[in-house]
Amino acid sequence: MSVSEHLNQFAGLPVVQFESDAPPKAGECAWKVATEHDGESLAAIFARFLDTVDAAAVTHLVIGYWGTYESNKADPVALLMDAAPRLPNLKALFLGDIISEEAEITWIELPDVAPLLRTYPGLEQLGIRGGLTLALSRLSSTALKVLQVQSGSLYAPVVRAVVASDLPNLQALELWLGTRMYGADVTIADLAPILSGDRFPALTRLGLMDSEIQDEICAAVATAPVVARLRELDLSMGMLSDDGAEALLSGQPLTHLAKLDLSHHYFTEPMMARLREALAPVQSLLMEPARRWGLGEQRFVQVAE
Repeated sequence: MSVSEHLNQFAGLPVVQFESDAPPKAGECAWKVATEHDGESLAAIFARFLDTVDAAAVTHLVIGYWGTYESNKADPVALLMDAAPRLPNLKALFLGDIISEEAEITWIELPDVAPLLRTYPGLEQLGIRGGLTLALSRLSSTALKVLQVQSGSLYAPVVRAVVASDLPNLQALELWLGTRMYGADVTIADLAPILSGDRFPALTRLGLMDSEIQDEICAAVATAPVVARLRELDLSMGMLSDDGAEALLSGQPLTHLAKLDLSHHYFTEPMMARLREALAPVQSLLMEPARRWGLGEQRFVQVAE
């Protein structure tokens, strides 16, 4: 499966797409700048965006499709680096609000975004969506509070770079781990420094999602010291089965959580009943079981290709 819907909200603000032939809309919003398959280059549209809106007042920015053809292909990181003097108050940035109709997640080419945190030292939220070429070096920021890394094929070096990052005020971390079919190779050992609580002392929201090893993650979470200080835990989008649910139920208490997301799962009805009873005080998201496909009714992660 793939990403099918664009962001309509980002970091608490509605997303408004910049349109060159329309006047800018009043009010606070997360501006989105994007091109189309056969459209004008993102570089040209982004330049016009900076000249049209009050760029110094922009706090939230979403970058969508940036082209795949030589005629309109752009490097969004380079564009943002060059534009930094004109965006002095940028606090929230999402790179890659791209759905499958534009490009499958594995096709999204994105260079290392770590330099953006040096160029935008006030950035508090950073979202990244990328594919097989997604790479990340060690991050360093005292301002960053939210980090999202979305991929259907997350490589272990990317997770290790996140773990090694200096982010003392990071409150929320979301990792889409993906599937081996497209190269994902993250292991529990790679996640161990996060689960131990040794990293990111301010962390209160954790998402380890969209994984083939979701049951193993649940088993690790069941005894992970970091869980005691979390307010929200997201284990959704992966190949969750009754084995993972059993590990959670047999582990440390989870009723202190304000929210536990287990959606896109493969639980049996009896297990869903047990979870609902055990997690009654928690805002738990279970939904209906995901559909099994193909010979032998195989399980799949929610976002892969």
